[in-house]
Amino acid sequence: MSGPAVLCWLNPVGGISGDMLLGALLDLGAPLDGVRAAVAATGLTGWSLDAEHVTRGGLGATRAVVTVHDEATERRAAALLERVAGWPLAVRAVRAIAEVEARIHGVDPSRVHLHEIGGLDTVVDTVGVAAALDLLGVTALHCGPLPLGHGAVPTRHGPIPLPAPATVALLAATGAAVTGAGQGETVTPTGAALLVAAGAVFGPVPPMRLTAVGYGAGGRDDPDRPNVLQALAGGPAGAVASMTLLETNVDDVTGELLGHLVARLLDAGAADAWITPIVMKKGRPAHTVHVLAAPDRVAGCERIVLSETGSLGLRRSPVDRVALPRSSTVVEVDGHPVRVKRGPWGAKPEHDDVAAAAAALGLPLREVARRARDDLDGRPEPQGPGDVADPLGRGHEGR
Repeated sequence: MSGPAVLCWLNPVGGISGDMLLGALLDLGAPLDGVRAAVAATGLTGWSLDAEHVTRGGLGATRAVVTVHDEATERRAAALLERVAGWPLAVRAVRAIAEVEARIHGVDPSRVHLHEIGGLDTVVDTVGVAAALDLLGVTALHCGPLPLGHGAVPTRHGPIPLPAPATVALLAATGAAVTGAGQGETVTPTGAALLVAAGAVFGPVPPMRLTAVGYGAGGRDDPDRPNVLQALAGGPAGAVASMTLLETNVDDVTGELLGHLVARLLDAGAADAWITPIVMKKGRPAHTVHVLAAPDRVAGCERIVLSETGSLGLRRSPVDRVALPRSSTVVEVDGHPVRVKRGPWGAKPEHDDVAAAAAALGLPLREVARRARDDLDGRPEPQGPGDVADPLGRGHEGR
């Protein structure tokens, strides 16, 4: 879904499961009819999805109620992958859980049977969450520390420990932040899987302009904590950093020296460096050297400017710099790597990489840059939808 970037931060105070995440996204404003239409487009029959307002720990929340008429409780992963094929996030989720289950049980991923999550309600959960994120325009998902309960839970193979082996395997692969949460299951494999599948970044609330708050409810009303998943959404707000602007006017240095100076300053850690032409007294043509530097880089940048230009002084000005979140990824253009910097409002291939690829391929710069952007357009956003599904299944999803 194109449009302004939307950040979403999850506060799993009561944990997270597939239906808790879906409920939170519906409470944020994802249209229920749109989510239903996405699930219906999979060809799945014998299901229903409703949203009911409930109270958990005194907090109003939305509970996503998924009902399916399904006799089977286990299926090969391939059967679920076929159902969710139209939604890359859901595909990654089911595939990731299958791979985790295969490692745990020592079988080939292509032959693994999904037991507790083998029901068709997994299709509703994974496709529903994928559709809700898309309908809300979420481009980056963040999540606070996950509360992991302990104990054991009955399964088809007998009792297994909590947190569930699939849950911890999925979270360990991402370096997720976790904390203890007492007895019982608080983070289900499907919940963990969807976070991984959505490329969630684990940490505090990112800088954002808050526009909406939602609460997704679990099935129980626990006495010790509100059994809800809180979701905050908004546009990116740049992080403000205190910087120093250094400036000096020079009228007796060559263009070659100025080019060398800018390169040296950037290599020394300046946030930016640039030159502007000016006219000094008596009509003398000259240049102003500008350097933007963090506090710990100011002294080094000053030495470089003064020693390279021979200037007798420079000006310091404290400034605030607003920096929007950004990420860097690598795409390939006919086998040649091209780095692409991506921010909330667009993306730009790195010129040096584009030039190298263009020279090797005998293509114009514009063509290589276009191909790099086209390749990027097919990828998930930085926080982009990632991988996973659920081996403990719906019986535990009510959490």
